[in-house]
Amino acid sequence: MNDVNEFLKEMVSAPGLSGYESPVRKIIETRWRPLVDELQVSKVGSLEGLKKGSGSKPRKSILLAGHMDAIGLMATRVVNGFIYFTQVGGVDPRVLPGQPVHVHGKELLEAVVIQPPDFLIPGHTAGAPVPMEHLVIDTGLSADKVAELVRPGDIISFAQPPFELSGDTLAGHTLDDRAAVAAITICLQELQTRIHKWDVWAVATVQEETAYLGAYTSGFGLEPDLTIAIDVTHAKGPGTSESDIATLGKGLVLGWGPNIHPKWYEAFQKAADEMDMRYQKDVMPGHSGTDGYALQIVSTSRPNMVISIPLRYMHTPVELVSMKDIRRVGRLMAEVISKLDEDYLDKLDWEGNND
Repeated sequence: MNDVNEFLKEMVSAPGLSGYESPVRKIIETRWRPLVDELQVSKVGSLEGLKKGSGSKPRKSILLAGHMDAIGLMATRVVNGFIYFTQVGGVDPRVLPGQPVHVHGKELLEAVVIQPPDFLIPGHTAGAPVPMEHLVIDTGLSADKVAELVRPGDIISFAQPPFELSGDTLAGHTLDDRAAVAAITICLQELQTRIHKWDVWAVATVQEETAYLGAYTSGFGLEPDLTIAIDVTHAKGPGTSESDIATLGKGLVLGWGPNIHPKWYEAFQKAADEMDMRYQKDVMPGHSGTDGYALQIVSTSRPNMVISIPLRYMHTPVELVSMKDIRRVGRLMAEVISKLDEDYLDKLDWEGNND
């Protein structure tokens, strides 16, 4: 598992906006191929890896979902060599000025997001954040060359490279949610030396940031009996209150709410206690805002769990995670999976117990 840091940095360095995940999918496919028995790409582009269990057929199956798509930008028009753009997924325009980006036109172009001076922005109040429609991307090329290479609809990805900080932390863009893909990879590595009766579907889903499309389609097509959505959640940072749920490096986060089956939640809580593993609780009174929503409601409303990795500065080019928290998620999932017996699902009900 010592190479997970490098694997995560490799994923973060790759583009892969919602709907355009191919570059990062190839990286994950290379890493997962030796860890699973079968590997396939769904009709919408999600990567689905099957690690077969040892139980008698027909075996029950569990699906682990972490989305590999990223937020980013898309060109809308080119004016005098400058590229205007819109967002793909949720992008805060306040973090954009000065950011290096890659423009995926007819050629890959290095570029930077710039903001014009206040006096050139109609109706703008000095010192206020500049709306996205007034920001532009400069490639340094002539107007004719940019018009030749860039078209409306071309995607634009963040180009800030990831970097390690003190305390076993990593900063970079798209750690939401490639940190979860790293956690699933750790789980698959752990399962190489464990006996597990259930089949395990590891799925790197597409288009979570825009439509939950990968979770809907894989959740329906693979027909798992249990599901786990792995995502990130806001961690305490500057200006946050003590009531904010997650602390970076202090343990994974177990979701609790209507998208989560209460007895399935208890299985993870019990396993974490037995492993003396640190964990935190995330109260989700409504829509979890994760693939867990799609996995739960598609088809037969399967028991679902949401596990989160604390992350600071979400949806910025410098998201920050603790590698310890990522490893904890992978290890906990492997522990729970290895304890699933063949009739576990028969004993799992909403209000009763599964002893």
